Amino acid sequence: MLIVLSPAKRLDFAEPSIDLAATTPRLRNDTATLLKTARRQTQAELRRLMGISDDLAKLNQARFKAFDPEATDIGVQAALAFAGDVYQGLDARDLSPADLEWAQDRLRILSGLYGLLRPLDRIQPYRLEMGTRLKTRRGASLYDFWGDRISKQLNADAEGQIEPVLINLASQEYFGAVDARALKLPVITCQFRQAKDGETRIVSFFAKRARGTMARWIIENRIERSERLKEFDRDGYVFDPTRSTETDWLFTRS
Repeated sequence: MLIVLSPAKRLDFAEPSIDLAATTPRLRNDTATLLKTARRQTQAELRRLMGISDDLAKLNQARFKAFDPEATDIGVQAALAFAGDVYQGLDARDLSPADLEWAQDRLRILSGLYGLLRPLDRIQPYRLEMGTRLKTRRGASLYDFWGDRISKQLNADAEGQIEPVLINLASQEYFGAVDARALKLPVITCQFRQAKDGETRIVSFFAKRARGTMARWIIENRIERSERLKEFDRDGYVFDPTRSTETDWLFTRS
């Protein structure tokens, strides 16, 4: 069983609190190719492409220029570097080394610049949302750039798993980078909603945090089969069989 998460815009590059060796992203050659295009963007182009402020455009242009695609000793492990709502739920810095080693074989993070990351893959500071319409020789967007590469890597990572299934805890924007035609794994998408007066609705902050919390629960409990996800009960969430389908599983709380 593999789990996929989205990355986060907010980053925390403090020294890691774990004593585990960092690994190298597997799609780094593609990252180096993409970086050549990103470095050519002016601040104005980055501001328009990403919908960000002048200050953020300046910061990210500097990050692209400082990025060293050949370096293997710069940066922080991905699970520790991301600091958004999802990663507050995951709280990777509080996981044990044994937990992170187990997650290394099962948890994957989708990325606009890196494609697909393992928790211990060392990354450098960047911002490049998957939905960015950055034109490259491969097409008009990052979806075109990554093509079937992410799906093929997920297929390879699923080999040897007890149950070859992909648990989607990513946003729609990021999961769109997984080419369904190339993916050979069944997918279960988990959604988290607030229930009130017989109705349910998504509250973005809570839903994002719940994705990270479920990923942490899977890691801590060494969940190997998808059916056991229905036992998830942290933060008041329970599986809702009446609103779930075979491939879309809904978890609600009052």
